[in-house]
Amino acid sequence: MTLEDLGYPVELERYRKDKGLASFGVGRVISEHKERYLVRTADNEYDAEIIGNFRFSAKQRADFPAVGDWVAIAEYDENKALIHAVFPRKTIIERQTIGKQGEKQIIATNIDFAFIVQAVDRDFNINRMERYLTICNTSGVEPLIILNKTDLIPEHELTRLIATIQSRIKQVPVMAISNETLAGIDQLKTQMLKGKTYCLLGSSGVGKSTLLNNLSGRELMKTNSVSDSTHKGRHVTTHRELFVLTCGGILIDTPGMREVGVADAATGLEMTFKAIVRLARDCKFKDCAHTTEIGCAVVAAVENGEIDQSSYENYLKMEREREHFESTTAEKRMKDKEFGKRIKNFKKDRKSNKY
Repeated sequence: MTLEDLGYPVELERYRKDKGLASFGVGRVISEHKERYLVRTADNEYDAEIIGNFRFSAKQRADFPAVGDWVAIAEYDENKALIHAVFPRKTIIERQTIGKQGEKQIIATNIDFAFIVQAVDRDFNINRMERYLTICNTSGVEPLIILNKTDLIPEHELTRLIATIQSRIKQVPVMAISNETLAGIDQLKTQMLKGKTYCLLGSSGVGKSTLLNNLSGRELMKTNSVSDSTHKGRHVTTHRELFVLTCGGILIDTPGMREVGVADAATGLEMTFKAIVRLARDCKFKDCAHTTEIGCAVVAAVENGEIDQSSYENYLKMEREREHFESTTAEKRMKDKEFGKRIKNFKKDRKSNKY
């Protein structure tokens, strides 16, 4: 295997030399387990951890390595290495951290394409699709919607679901597959490009890990069934992991997400809801909230059927989440700044009291 097979871009080689990292090895983080990392190089896999100085200088959780990252490493024992630096990330797929206001959780980095996987039976939800699309659009990652478990519904129902998606979500490819019958799997393989990185996004139980196994031709991840009592997927995939497939594509499997909170996603929302954003330019007031204002072009478009009611409501909900995230982030930064000042003054007073 070469670094190019792992998706290594030539730009990073120039960065590596410019930053004085040429003496270190280069690897890609393929999994993470409580700040211990499995790093794949051209000819080996290493159990790796970050150096102490790295940990001390990191200002936030996002500064630490994540699955998909390229890192500079130094071997210190057989199959063991230390991570000295994380190379710049081309893309970052992230969401709001669950239960922590104003913080983001990295799902994966250096992604080229995202497979947004939904099952056509219990999981089908276009609002959730739009959330994943917003995350992808914010990250600069090209999305592809995959409808799985098509063997569970008749052909005319599948046609109707695809038409419903395409009426709300424009210019995003939709593929129908079945992990059970393998319908559509070969077609999906042919679309995967060598050296490009793909990420699986979706809820538990939609078939992401089974899809990975089918694309690879072997059982790389454990799979399980959907619970009969709750009709929800069981969490089988408990961590993110990167795999190089025989077709040449690179695929990252991720745990199912029950909550898909958008963060600072202004650009992503604009791309996902282009029609609403375009109409908003014709509103009477520049600060229109698109709810009850007189002369709102968006509300008028919803009322005359030009904009889908559910899509409009989903947009408003995510816009409120984005604004709340940004306000809590600004508040958190202010508190951190004030705390830093107090620490600085405390050290200054302590030093002056010595004399």
